[in-house]
Amino acid sequence: MDLFTRSWTALRTAVAEIPDPDFARPSGCAGWLVRDLVCHLVIDAQDVLITLATPAATEPTVDAVTYWHVEDGPPSGEDPLDALTVRLAAAYGEPHLLTFHLDDVGSAAGRAAELADPRARVGTRDEVLTVGDYLGAYVLEWTLHHLDLIAHLPDARTLPPEEGLARSRAMLERIAGAAFPASFTDRDALLVGTGRSAPTDVQRAELRDAAVRFPVFLG
Repeated sequence: MDLFTRSWTALRTAVAEIPDPDFARPSGCAGWLVRDLVCHLVIDAQDVLITLATPAATEPTVDAVTYWHVEDGPPSGEDPLDALTVRLAAAYGEPHLLTFHLDDVGSAAGRAAELADPRARVGTRDEVLTVGDYLGAYVLEWTLHHLDLIAHLPDARTLPPEEGLARSRAMLERIAGAAFPASFTDRDALLVGTGRSAPTDVQRAELRDAAVRFPVFLG
């Protein structure tokens, strides 16, 4: 629960620090500008609010790791929601309108998470899981998107929390079914492991020796 809060706070802080011109820069999400990614974060925050307000009475069907679906490939850009996100981001016009909306909805999502009972069960995506596991899954979401946000912003001041990077790496390793080589930093493991950056020749050889299946495309 605490790591969710710290990861989400760091991500929202990083967005608030972005100069207006940088919203038109590419993000680490292929085909998305920074403004598109920020708009996606608004939708993510709405999802958190909706899920925390959707109690479930049945036994959990997934946990923080099995919540994630492994896709056959990266997003194609043809998904209707992805296309809608880009149109919505453009409709904001001025970056300050987008950041205001993220701060408004994002703050509410953060407060709802802090007030939630981690043992309670909630429903989302036709699955049931505890609040603790749901928020734990979102540590990976926030961490990856924080890396996406600053991928082409060399002057970014606020970075993902080290604990969030480590937790996200551990989750990705469980999803991949193998540990990344010890020589990989947590950041490298996440970027290479999810296909966000290409491995060096040395890293590729180490991954092959470790029998790590990569990249893992999460959905």
